[in-house]
Amino acid sequence: MAEGAAWLAAHVPQFSNLLPKIEPLPLRLKPDGFGALIHAIMGQQVSVASANAIWERLQAEGLTTGAAIAAVSHDDLRELGLSRQKASYVHALAAADIDYIALREAPTDHVLKTLIAVPGIGAWTAEVYAIFSLGRADVFAPGDLALQEGARMIFNLSERPKDRELREMAKAWSPWRSVAARIIWAYYGATKKRDGIL
Repeated sequence: MAEGAAWLAAHVPQFSNLLPKIEPLPLRLKPDGFGALIHAIMGQQVSVASANAIWERLQAEGLTTGAAIAAVSHDDLRELGLSRQKASYVHALAAADIDYIALREAPTDHVLKTLIAVPGIGAWTAEVYAIFSLGRADVFAPGDLALQEGARMIFNLSERPKDRELREMAKAWSPWRSVAARIIWAYYGATKKRDGIL
């Protein structure tokens, strides 16, 4: 993290100006594997509180592995609070039988391709998994609204950059795009907290 932050500070003046205000950068690493992706799916298009409540119900029922999910019906999952669509997604993930241990050492492109091939896992979920669960140094999630808004503020843009535009901007931050994302997230969080929003 320190190496990446130093590189970015030397190459991007805006990051150099921000780092003293937000350091130390939070690493926020999370476990990897099936459960991490199920939790990510639960978080799609719902509040953090709702996602956590559903995840806690799944944990209480022991439904945190592919085998356990495969053994229950869509209706069983819906009784625990999953929508019909999310029940379908978690069953698809269980059926995908991903080798999560192998993903730890696989090239990032392979990781993203493997995850995005599963219904219910889009680019954002795969990229965030690579950043936070696998600790990859050079991944960016340009579809993330906080990254878009944070970039708008940091780079004094007239409007929030769209996914494609932000992905293009982030190319200049390689090979430390994940650290750049952490800088932007930290700045966004600190700004919203200061404004009383978070």
